[in-house]
Amino acid sequence: MKAAVLRRWRAVFLALVLAPALAFAQPAGKEEFQPEVGQSGKDVIWVPTPDFLVERMLQMAQVGQNDLVVDLGSGDGRTVIAAAKKFRANSVGIEYNPDMVALSRRNAEKAGVTADAKFIEADIFVSDFHKATVVTMYLLPELNLRLRPKLLDMKPGTRLVSHQFTMGDWQPDEVSSFDGRTANFWVVPAKVEGDWKLSYGGDKAKVVRTLNLRQTYQKVEGGITEGSARLGLRDLRLRGDRFDFSFIDDRGVLCEFSGRVLRNSIVGSMRSAGKPAGSFRAERPS
Repeated sequence: MKAAVLRRWRAVFLALVLAPALAFAQPAGKEEFQPEVGQSGKDVIWVPTPDFLVERMLQMAQVGQNDLVVDLGSGDGRTVIAAAKKFRANSVGIEYNPDMVALSRRNAEKAGVTADAKFIEADIFVSDFHKATVVTMYLLPELNLRLRPKLLDMKPGTRLVSHQFTMGDWQPDEVSSFDGRTANFWVVPAKVEGDWKLSYGGDKAKVVRTLNLRQTYQKVEGGITEGSARLGLRDLRLRGDRFDFSFIDDRGVLCEFSGRVLRNSIVGSMRSAGKPAGSFRAERPS
């Protein structure tokens, strides 16, 4: 009986002492990928955006729970994860490096946001991200310029934020700087270039004029024409699909317009001499 007990204790001892040693002696599995600052990528070297600037970029874009945030060249996933965790937004990262994508997914799992933070292994230049309401990026200037036509074709009002680099002659709507780091912010403008038939004043006193607009990104200028007369515009402001302008009419009255651009129409309300004066509509030939 005593010998049987000793044998059992000997077996337990061997299991406790030798098992860890045997496990240690097993060949180590493949180590998890860890990126190095400055490592080469498809189009850029990898340099992460500091967490404080990630948060500022998302603040500038006013990210919220109804947004879809897409980060172009998402690296280790920190922007996508922050958008999901701190701002409760649905977010997607598009990244070419499969190791980075795998790392991002692990990081999202650790952060508990796998339901809202997704990562796609793909080339940003052939990817479809037109449904995004917010686009973030940390790319070189020439890459921003390659993307610019695609970004300008996104839905008016889409918000864009870039760490450090700009979009050539498309000037940002806002710039923030912290500790030598810069965040540039744009709102995709509606396309308003052209001649519009402007109607206002109601059915009984309807006024029809021609609104001539010239556009360079979010900057707009132009005038009102009626016959041989041309009236200058003032206080023009285009932000996304919201468009405001005013002019002094031929009676010397200030007419103010605030509307929304819907492809080939602008609809909204107006004020005359500082008082509400009903609605207006402008139509552009399609």
